[in-house]
Amino acid sequence: MNDTRVAELSAGDVSAVRSLYHRVLEGWNLRDGAAFAGPFAVDGELIGFDGSRHGGRSVMAAELGRIFADHPTPEYVAKVRRVRALSSRVAQLDAVAGLVPDDAEDLDPALNALHTVIAVDAGAGWRIALMQTTPARYDQRPDLTRALTAELRELIGRGPGPR
Repeated sequence: MNDTRVAELSAGDVSAVRSLYHRVLEGWNLRDGAAFAGPFAVDGELIGFDGSRHGGRSVMAAELGRIFADHPTPEYVAKVRRVRALSSRVAQLDAVAGLVPDDAEDLDPALNALHTVIAVDAGAGWRIALMQTTPARYDQRPDLTRALTAELRELIGRGPGPR
């Protein structure tokens, strides 16, 4: 068997990848499609909570802009669980996120999610190649839903961006 050790990321690279994720959520919370899409690669892809796919930064910006204009959107709170190297210039960020509806002061546990971000540095700085949102339903495990909701509740009111 050929086990190859994946390269480590520098602290600066980890910080850069975390910053991309922070900027995406900040764009969402500002309800600004261009700000949301800005950290993505030109050909980046977004897979939303409902399974919808948006390919390309300009398409993402336009689609999110339309959504923000037509619908009140909840505000994100999030916590980065880890950033790890997949290769020397490819990283995976895993986070948990919750949404506070516009007219509420608490999370809607039905909207809790896992975010997976694949970021690449092709020589011009880090960019998001793919971001996927997976509902954190935890079927048959209400204890996990309660624990995640309690963890995310601690972030409400601490300002934008993931911890």
